[in-house]
Amino acid sequence: MRSKLGGRVAQAAEVALATRRHVTAIDVLTGLGWLAVRHVETWRQGRADNLERLAPVDRPRMEQALSHLREWALARGLVESEAAYAAAGRDRRPLRFTADGDEDTERRFRVHWISPELSEPRRRQIEERHNKAPDLVAVMPEKEWSCAGCGDTGPYLIMEDEQPHCLTCVDMDHLVFLPAGNAALSRRAKKASGLSAVVVHFNRRRKRYERLGVLVEEEALARAEEQCLADEEVRLRRRERDRERRAGEDADFQARMTEEIRRLFPGCPAERASAIAGHAAVRGSGRVGRTAAARVLDENAITLAVVASVRHLDTDYDELLMSGVPRMTARERIRSRVDQILTTWRP
Repeated sequence: MRSKLGGRVAQAAEVALATRRHVTAIDVLTGLGWLAVRHVETWRQGRADNLERLAPVDRPRMEQALSHLREWALARGLVESEAAYAAAGRDRRPLRFTADGDEDTERRFRVHWISPELSEPRRRQIEERHNKAPDLVAVMPEKEWSCAGCGDTGPYLIMEDEQPHCLTCVDMDHLVFLPAGNAALSRRAKKASGLSAVVVHFNRRRKRYERLGVLVEEEALARAEEQCLADEEVRLRRRERDRERRAGEDADFQARMTEEIRRLFPGCPAERASAIAGHAAVRGSGRVGRTAAARVLDENAITLAVVASVRHLDTDYDELLMSGVPRMTARERIRSRVDQILTTWRP
């Protein structure tokens, strides 16, 4: 009989497998809520010496989760593959998962589980991507900081030897900043640049690192701009085709989400179920309907979307927030009304 933790691990792993066709230890730890995406990004940037110290659970608990992941993966017939993890700093040092660096435990963290349904070339492609050195990352800091090399400061910092350094000290002050917004230009400039770094900053509201642009060599940027001007018409036509394709995919997803809402809450009016799906699943909205769990129609994610709709449309929740009532207090006040409506909609 599967333990409660084993069930939670399996659920997180199923979502990752359905979304990306492979599962990692980090997928499971974030799916369990033991690690936030910002913690993983901080670690990948080389700003934390190990991942263990960022988790709110102890080492034995994480090892239990890894054991459950292995049992689940073997039962599903997934293919085992070990990946390298390197920091996104100039030193490219190997990233450590645990405080003591025990090699057996480190290897268990590095194992990736790949769907056996994938072709051999596709498997190799995934393995190559996992083992590829990550992009250098330059952080736009939130607070004042000092370079460990010269004691000066600057708009960006890059981690080296686990310490922040300015662009001058890491020989990258000749690079120019290209803001995000033009994917083709960024891709070409980065490819043509012998040295580059992705620029990120921490969004406190969303609690995650977000990409601001890239640092590239000036000559590479000039060449990329010339290439983009030469094929602008072709890219416009391609973008239009992609837009039509995404619209079709979104319509199909919203239809399937509507059906799932009606299955879980048969008392919910059909028009309301369609409206909930249409609102929650808007591409780029960041709403629950766009999460990895919702995309595989996870029951909990669908329920959260329905609860959110009831909270905003069938209670005075928004008025409470506007009057200054703290969010969690407001949710507690309207909880009974939300439960009442959900009860009438459930089978």
